[in-house]
Parts: sequence; C-alpha cells; structure tokens
Amino acid sequence: MKNQTSITSVLLMSLSDDQKTIHVLFIFFLLIYLMTVFSNFLIILLVVTCAHLHTPMYFFLGNLAFLDMSCSSVTAPSMLSHLITQHWSISLSECKIQMFFVIYFAGSEAFLLSSMSYDRYVAICRPLHYSQLMSWGTCAHLASLVWSTPFLLTITYIISLRRLTFCGPNLIQNLFCDLPHLFQISCTDPTINVFILIILGGTAGIAAFVITFYPYVRIFRAVLRIGTSDGKSKAFSTCTSHLTVVLIFYASATFIYLVPDTSNLLTLNRVFSVIYTLITPLLNPLIYSLRSKDLKAALQRALHIHRLHPDTTTRR
Repeated sequence: MKNQTSITSVLLMSLSDDQKTIHVLFIFFLLIYLMTVFSNFLIILLVVTCAHLHTPMYFFLGNLAFLDMSCSSVTAPSMLSHLITQHWSISLSECKIQMFFVIYFAGSEAFLLSSMSYDRYVAICRPLHYSQLMSWGTCAHLASLVWSTPFLLTITYIISLRRLTFCGPNLIQNLFCDLPHLFQISCTDPTINVFILIILGGTAGIAAFVITFYPYVRIFRAVLRIGTSDGKSKAFSTCTSHLTVVLIFYASATFIYLVPDTSNLLTLNRVFSVIYTLITPLLNPLIYSLRSKDLKAALQRALHIHRLHPDTTTRR
C-alpha cells in the first residue's frame, strides 16, 4: 500500500552511478542537443529567407524543425543539469510543466506529419490541382489545427490531474515526466484520468495515424501505375524523407507508450526515451537535408553569398 503523505517532488531515474559514464553521457547529450538546435534553426532560417523554399512542403518542414528544436529543449537541458549535478529530483510543479510540453509537442508532431502526408498525396496523386488544394490558406488552416488541437487535448489532461493526490514512493521510471508515470505515483484512483486519456488521446492518435498512413496507400498505387522506372523513382524520392521520419516517430512512440514498463524492458525503455527526445529531433533535419536538393542548394547559395560578401567588420 502506498504512503498516503502527499509529495512535492519526484525522483527521475538516474542513467548511471558510474562517474566516468556520467561524464561521457553528459558530453554526448550536450553535443547532440547543440547539433539539434543548430541544424533545426538552420532549416528554419533557410525556409524563411530563401524564396524558392516558400512552398507548402517546406512550410511544414519549417514547422517540424521548430517542433523538434522545442521538444528537445523541454527534456535535454534538465537531463544535462541532472547529469552534471547528480540531483535527479524535480518539483511536482516542474514535472507537470515538463509533462505538458512533452505531450503537447508530441501531439503536434503527430498532426504535423499527417498534414505533410496530405501534402505529398496531393503532389503525387493530384499534381494538376496542387496549387489549388495546397493554397496558403489551406496551409495556414492545417497549421492552426496542428498547433491548437494538441493544446486543447493537453490542457484537458492537465486539468484532470487536479483531482489526483500524489504520494510516495515518488520514483518515476523514466528520464522525463510523462502522464502514465504520474498515474503510477497517484494515491487517488486514476481510472477517470486513464479513461479521458484513452478516449481523447486514443481517438486523436488513431486519427493522426490513419491520416498519416492512408495517403501512402494511394501514393503507392499511383506510383505503381507509372510506366517508367525513372518516373517511379522520382515520385518515391519526393516522399522518402517524410516516410522515414514518420516510421522513426511512430516506432519510438509505440515502444515508449504501448510497451509495458517491466523490469526486463526498463533499459530498452530508457534507450527509446533518449531516441525519442534527443536523437529523433536531430535525425529529422539530417534526413531531409540529405534527401532534399532544394535545401542543399539553398545552403550552398547562402554560403557562397557569405564568401562573396563577408562581414564588413572583418575588413576593417
């Protein structure tokens, strides 16, 4: 039976007790975080400043870069602070704030990937109507849904937490705060909260999943009807990056949220938590940068202009 004394802080799971391992992990996570911020910020900068990238696909890519940078910033700085101080305690209020943004950004990314799937479907299956179906008004409408729908859902989860009382043991079996782990340390029956999560979160998650993957059924059918192998290769190349990002996102999320936190899988769960919050936000810009000729051309053009017009202060 749980201790009925209310708690004001929670204890996150430590990554290691070995000092050398901790120092290695700190340097590794710091480099990953800095590269994540730099690469995603660079994509946002290119999308905003380069006129030939002012298309629906790169508009959504800019949103994805901002989401990845934000998602990583919710967990990485606190993780780095815990590593360097070896103080894994976090106040309950800070835990709820972190949980809010983790859920919000994850939900926004799921809906954003759905919008990007629709964009690829229109580009490949209905190219003659692309400018009409993917107008800037449509893009703005989709973006508003991407950012507002998860916000309303997450606010609902947070408000429903007010009925719960949290008590010891206050150990959370994860590297960051998340809703299922708070349910585990509640001394109030969380059945109603779980029901709200399943109904709202499950419905939204299934909807985002279907909207993300169903267009690819239509895309594959359309591509298979293309007569030449070059045509098929060109059509597939336009959605390879997005499909790769989608598979990484759903594979990591599935393991974190659907696989039970048993003792046998605890280490793997921590590994996927790191992948989900640190590695994936870095992989996404790299995947798109390596596959997108437009992005590489924009970066090369920006570097060329910088070489031709160096900062005047360096000449003085």
